Amino acid sequence: MEKTQNRYEAATAEELRKAKRLIVTVKGMEIGLFAAGEQLFAWRNICPHAGAPVCQGPVCGTRLPSLVYEYKYGKDQEIVRCPWHGWEFDLLTGQHLVDEKVKLRGYKVEVEDGKVYVVI
Repeated sequence: MEKTQNRYEAATAEELRKAKRLIVTVKGMEIGLFAAGEQLFAWRNICPHAGAPVCQGPVCGTRLPSLVYEYKYGKDQEIVRCPWHGWEFDLLTGQHLVDEKVKLRGYKVEVEDGKVYVVI
């Protein structure tokens, strides 16, 4: 990984957009890189609940608030579900879907000359 100031080269934009998710190591930390629509996100690969590799869980949607016996599905490809206990986090914000006090640790992502950098 090439370091420039506090930026660390983590992938190419092309490979991330094609894969939609990459798990990379930056400064000894596992980080999940995600492409959601046109945006790129970087989240620490540790679930705040029990330390699971959260970024390796399924990327999906979730049930949205709705009336009793009514089930609305939404946020398709914007949710990552922890593989150990099913906790769901919004890929766009890192926010846990139920407990507003719980959030993934995120990092700024920059793209320059086709390379994706994580800012630590």
